[in-house]
Amino acid sequence: MSTPSEYPHVEEAEKPAFTVSLNGSGGPLKGWVVVDSLYDGLAMGGTRMTTGVTEEEVAGLARDMTHKFTLAGLPIGGAKAGIVSDGTNREETFRTFGRTVKPLLHGGIHLGIDMGVTPGDRAVFFDEAGYDPRYRLGAPDMPIDWRTYYEPLIDCTGHGVGVAAVTALEASGRTESARVVVQGFGAVGRAVARFLEDRGHVIVGVADIGGTLSADRLPVAELIAITDEFGRIDRSRLPQDVTVSMEPDAWLDIDADLLILAAQKYALNADNAHRLRTGLVVEGGNLASSDEAKDKARASGATLVPGVIANIGGAASAALAVTRVVPFDLSAGARKAWVFDWVGNRVRQNTQDLLEIAAASAGDPLPELLVARRKDRR
Repeated sequence: MSTPSEYPHVEEAEKPAFTVSLNGSGGPLKGWVVVDSLYDGLAMGGTRMTTGVTEEEVAGLARDMTHKFTLAGLPIGGAKAGIVSDGTNREETFRTFGRTVKPLLHGGIHLGIDMGVTPGDRAVFFDEAGYDPRYRLGAPDMPIDWRTYYEPLIDCTGHGVGVAAVTALEASGRTESARVVVQGFGAVGRAVARFLEDRGHVIVGVADIGGTLSADRLPVAELIAITDEFGRIDRSRLPQDVTVSMEPDAWLDIDADLLILAAQKYALNADNAHRLRTGLVVEGGNLASSDEAKDKARASGATLVPGVIANIGGAASAALAVTRVVPFDLSAGARKAWVFDWVGNRVRQNTQDLLEIAAASAGDPLPELLVARRKDRR
């Protein structure tokens, strides 16, 4: 048995509940499932598939899931899965994944979608595992299937990120429109851009995998219309007066008030944090900023709302169903509104409380808020 001294930087209580290495069942597979914490035997989190995902990354994401659910007050622990793959032979990969994680899915570890994994991929591994979230021992059955419940909530993550941004802007005393840069134009980035534009804010920069677009006012609806499912904007169909830059991290150089990070891991890092020009950063993705970048941003006077507060919409939507908190007797429209309101209220309260702690003391305010929420959860 490992002793605490073997982990000089990790306290015993900080280690994951358990980690499973995935080697495949009936086919090759490389990956991991990290269950960071269990709550009444339950845990959940998304499945990430990239060529470079590591066990350490999956563990960090699983820890973030624990923090998200703790902050939201949801009765479930945090987990995450990672698959090392470039997406070749997708169906075979996810059928192998489903067979391999079948005992975990049926044992209370719900695995959903994350970067590189689509709802269609999830349907494949659910089917191969014979797993249906509607049914769980000791819990009432869901009266609707998972797809009917979850698909209308696709923009819930973007909604929560938008609420965090608006709450932080209001807390700063700002009354006029903010100039906004959205780094990443996938499902979350597009939803946040729409949310903020609908509330009178101006999108002046958008970054996708191909570079950075900027203008005095970017037309969000027009950009969304020429964006593919992977968040890539068609450069051949850009509106007039849009400037295109291929410079690395050019989104950091745009004069703006608010930066939304909604793309890759550690987009804001030790090497580029000195270029930050905005006074407010909201993480719309998982692990969007490195710890060193967060320290540098705070030292420069910027306010940062972490993803464990802002980016909870998708995770909370799923957790509300898995834990049977959501009122399924509502009509489809009323149920969607209930979930969006629930997420918005949690994000707003956590953002306000985080900012109050930050105003009263130096350093990272998140640990103090987590301590308070753990006490509330008991």
